[in-house]
Amino acid sequence: MLRYVIRRVLIAVPLLIVASVLTFALTTAMGDPLGEWKMLQPRTPEEISAQYERIGWNRSAPERYLDWAGGFVTGDWGTTITPGSGTEDVRSEIGRALGVTLRLVVAAEVLALLIGMAIGVAGAVRQYSPFDYTATGLAFFMFSMPLFCVAVILKFGGIQLNNWLESAGLDRWIVTSGPPDGGFSGGFFSAIYSYTGAFLLPVLSLVAIQFALYSRFQRASMLDVLNADYVRTARAKGLTPARVVVRHALRNGLIPVLTVFALNLGILIGGAVITETVFGWRGMGQLIVDAITKKEPWMVQGWMMVTAIVIIAFNLVADVVYAYLDPRIRLG
Repeated sequence: MLRYVIRRVLIAVPLLIVASVLTFALTTAMGDPLGEWKMLQPRTPEEISAQYERIGWNRSAPERYLDWAGGFVTGDWGTTITPGSGTEDVRSEIGRALGVTLRLVVAAEVLALLIGMAIGVAGAVRQYSPFDYTATGLAFFMFSMPLFCVAVILKFGGIQLNNWLESAGLDRWIVTSGPPDGGFSGGFFSAIYSYTGAFLLPVLSLVAIQFALYSRFQRASMLDVLNADYVRTARAKGLTPARVVVRHALRNGLIPVLTVFALNLGILIGGAVITETVFGWRGMGQLIVDAITKKEPWMVQGWMMVTAIVIIAFNLVADVVYAYLDPRIRLG
């Protein structure tokens, strides 16, 4: 297993190098990062030259890439470059945004995965039953719902619930404008109450869409596995249906679902833009939108590299889980 993990890590290194080159090329293609600044008012050639030298844009592209790549590896990701405004450390800002998004996305994805797996397995075991038809219809309905519609509906419902609580003489519970910057104050139960109110709607909006995806993949995978020879052999041995499903079928039926989960989690961490916008979360989604709008090259490059690392890391974890679930993978 250790050799297998080391081999997968070594494969990830050239992938990150290619990702860094593509990231730099795409960021360079955004155009002049000082273009808007130069248009605000007339600038002297000396001022323009000084600003380009400050951000290193007076050097060739290969030099800028090597300087940025070396700094990224050593932990120096640069600062924002917009003249006339306070600079922000790119690494600190991405770390803050990543922490916000991780708290939101990981909770939502794990919950969606558990619900989707349970529904998918039950639907496969009871194929063409009323439960299976109901679950299939619900999944397809959620597939057809745009995420922003689900988020807006949940936000409206949260506001109405707050109004009802207020009319009953209670404090407003549901938070619709992001978690508090200073964290949750008060005692343990008070903090849990506030924490739940802040996370409930954005988590539910993601769960409502994602569980449908996982349930369909799990159902299709389980149907294939339940018809396999080794499952029929397990039944012929007289094992209970629950043992056949849990110990023999589910283990192999998890592999396709884990693939989707690993890819989906990495993508959502990099771009839960709609959910963060609707509910006022200043996470990775909002960060990249602001960075592209302001043409902040170091912020965009740092964001894209962190997202690539997260996606590769989650795929590495998925590969390790595959090898555990099916030894043929690591021995092949």
